[in-house]
This record gives sequence, C-alpha cells and structure tokens, in this order.
Amino acid sequence: MGREVSESCVDSLLTEMVSMYCNRLYANKPELAASRIDAIGYQVGHQLSERYTMERPRFTDHLDAIKFICKDFWSELFKKQIDNLKTNHRGTFVLQDNRFRWVSRMSLDPSSENGDLSQENSEAADESKAAQEPNMHLHFSCGVIKGALHNLGIACAVSADTSQLPACSFVVRIKP
Repeated sequence: MGREVSESCVDSLLTEMVSMYCNRLYANKPELAASRIDAIGYQVGHQLSERYTMERPRFTDHLDAIKFICKDFWSELFKKQIDNLKTNHRGTFVLQDNRFRWVSRMSLDPSSENGDLSQENSEAADESKAAQEPNMHLHFSCGVIKGALHNLGIACAVSADTSQLPACSFVVRIKP
C-alpha cells in the first residue's frame, strides 16, 4: 500500500509541476517551460544516482553505463527494466519502455460532449495542449536520465518520442 501512495504522489507532483510551468509561469514560452522541467529532472536524476557513484567506479564504457540505467536505475524507479535497448555503436542508444508509467494514464484524444461552433477553437486549443502534455512530462524524464548518466561520468543529450502512448522511446546521444 505504501508503494502505491508514493507512486500516486509522484504522478500528482509531476502533473502539477508541468501544469505550473506550462500554464502559469511560462504559458507563452513553452521552450522555456520545457528547459526548466528538464533541469528539475536533471537534478532529480543526478541525486537519485548519487548512491550508485559511491558504490561503483565511474563508468568508462558508455554501453555499460547505459545498461546500468536500463537495468538497475530503471528498476529502482519503475520496478521494471527497460523493455528494449538498441544502439548504433557510435554513441546513440534507444531505450524503449512499452508501458512508461509516467505517461501511461495520459490520452492524446480529449473527449468533447458539445459540438457547438463557438467551442471549436477552444476544443482545437485543448487538443493541442493535450498532445503537448506527454511531451512536457517527458522533458522531466529526459532530464532524469541525463542527470543520472552525468553523475556516472557520461555527458549526453536525451530526447523522447511518445507517438505510440503508453510506449515511449528515449534516444540518448553520447557527447564526445
């Protein structure tokens, strides 16, 4: 029961954080909201991986660090490993989670009960916001991955794709 409460608290906190940055603080600047959310995720990932840097030496091999994130770190956060890991062996890795917990309850299709013409513009705006919401949540997730890897000695850029919710792919590009 305690784990369920903790997970629901994290879900609520993430939803409120995204809402605050996107709808209140930076309502007209989505790029700035995204970078702030990413920065918060970075701090969280960096701090969550702190205990691992004390127990393990810095990873010198990028693949070992990524495998660590896919198995150990992901298991700590989501109680499951990444579903699939692919690499081009040139510094790009794709981490696939077929049911990513932090966006699994989101929908890209907001329902509408009213077909009124005066509400069409409002509905179009709502649909656009609903399509952006998972992407804004993923800025936090990308930041978590980036912060954890940075703490393990791996500089990288991370992006995400939610074209097939609740599946999510994270693309990690190692910086030289």
